[in-house]
Amino acid sequence: MKEIDFLPEWYKSGIRRQVNYRVQYIILSGVFVVMMVWNFVSAGSVSRVRAKCTQMKEIQIQSERASTELEKYKSDIAILHEREKILGSIDSKINVSNVLAELSFLIDEKIVLSKVELISEIINDKQNNGNIPQSMSAVRSSVSGDNSGALLGNVCFRVLIKGVAANGSDVAVLLCNLEDSPYFSHVNLLYSKDSEVKNTIKIQPVNFEESINNQNKTNNGNINVSEFEIKCCLSNYIESQ
Repeated sequence: MKEIDFLPEWYKSGIRRQVNYRVQYIILSGVFVVMMVWNFVSAGSVSRVRAKCTQMKEIQIQSERASTELEKYKSDIAILHEREKILGSIDSKINVSNVLAELSFLIDEKIVLSKVELISEIINDKQNNGNIPQSMSAVRSSVSGDNSGALLGNVCFRVLIKGVAANGSDVAVLLCNLEDSPYFSHVNLLYSKDSEVKNTIKIQPVNFEESINNQNKTNNGNINVSEFEIKCCLSNYIESQ
């Protein structure tokens, strides 16, 4: 038995075209959905990357700011180190008030000083090639304000003490006291001689006046005293062998 197809060919072609159109629509819809999903995913990734870039830029700005501050601090520290070196080079490393207090403690009331002078000398001055080191009066320089001749670096201080005593034994006692003191070293007596001074001082230390008895007075009213000058060093440095 033979089947007879009564459907026209144009009808069948139309059905096939509709099926093809439906398949194409489904495929295009799938591609569109995939593209939309990919677009959302890409947009999220771009947003995250942009946020990361912004964060990295902020970190970079903070790092540059910290680096600039660090360089500034390094520069300030270098300047402070230079100032520290300068202060260390001009520091006399002595306390004048303590030295004067020690002298006041060691000097007996039978002694009157006329001059106390501090003289700075360079320690181990290699630039002078063994010559006599330059010296200056620290007291005179500080009073006059002229520091043109001031010595810088490691310096030692010599002390010149000049005055009068009731007799030579008082000078000897002062020498012993200076030698026993931890403040002074290399104590030397430059000279000690008998001399006469005019009795014109209205106010004198009591013990000094009592120590000048009638035997110390001359016929013309002057007083016999022992004039002396002592040279020593401050023990504010250690001598290397």
